[in-house]
Amino acid sequence: MSNTDARLQDWIGRTRDLTDTLTPVPATAMAATLDLMPPEAGAELPPLWHWLYFLPTAPTGELGADGHAAKGGFLPPVPLPRRMWAGTRARFHQPLHIGDAVRCNSRIADVVSKNGRSGALVIVTVVHEIHGPNGLAITEEQDLVYREEPKPDAKPAPAVAPPAEPQWSHEMTAGPVLLFRYSALTFNSHRIHYDYPYTTQVEGYPGLVVHGPLVLTLLVEALRQEHPDARIEGLSMRALRPLFHDRPFRLQGRLSDDGHQAQLWNLDEEDAVTMQVDVTLAR
Repeated sequence: MSNTDARLQDWIGRTRDLTDTLTPVPATAMAATLDLMPPEAGAELPPLWHWLYFLPTAPTGELGADGHAAKGGFLPPVPLPRRMWAGTRARFHQPLHIGDAVRCNSRIADVVSKNGRSGALVIVTVVHEIHGPNGLAITEEQDLVYREEPKPDAKPAPAVAPPAEPQWSHEMTAGPVLLFRYSALTFNSHRIHYDYPYTTQVEGYPGLVVHGPLVLTLLVEALRQEHPDARIEGLSMRALRPLFHDRPFRLQGRLSDDGHQAQLWNLDEEDAVTMQVDVTLAR
């Protein structure tokens, strides 16, 4: 193990505790952003909307060139320039409600160094436990992947076909206004989501990158639109390739025959899956 790898291992077990109140404004703004009816006071917080709270508050002077907070605080100082949210696994133990006082206990569960198709990778797994007035409400594991700058001759991730025939399909595009609003709602200053010159000229993407959490939220909202009575108990998501602004994509999914499982996925303009989600529904 290199000295760098050994130093990163020291972050395993590091914790952070935050408190917040599920005030109405972020949820109302999120509903407006997604063209949904705003939740009323005391209403259940929709699945994944907890991402509107416990927001990062690094001072502007402590941000890196990419807009992320400088590494080495709660997250380890990984010496690789690119960061992406690659996967999440969540359990919804009980609902939270608008107005609840909540706390989030976070822990660095693992730091793994490896070599992938695009070069060196470091995967940081973070566990969040969110507690409401009645105890543990949400458990979430997130995989953050740090990687090298892509090589000039690097090929895009191979296209993955849809896992099944969809029972529903919602077509949309994510324009810069939607990306700006979601960045503002989540206080996400990563420049790949709003700074077109930086994104294309520095990071080499063909357009603004649609936030992974936004895509997952849209997939879950499509499921809730198709099956309003479905109650999500858990989900597992894998991000497969980036999605870019102003390009059409399709939110697709289907229920299992017994109605207790759902598969969700997103197709880009090349009919390749960019995100795949397995959902467990209450019996």
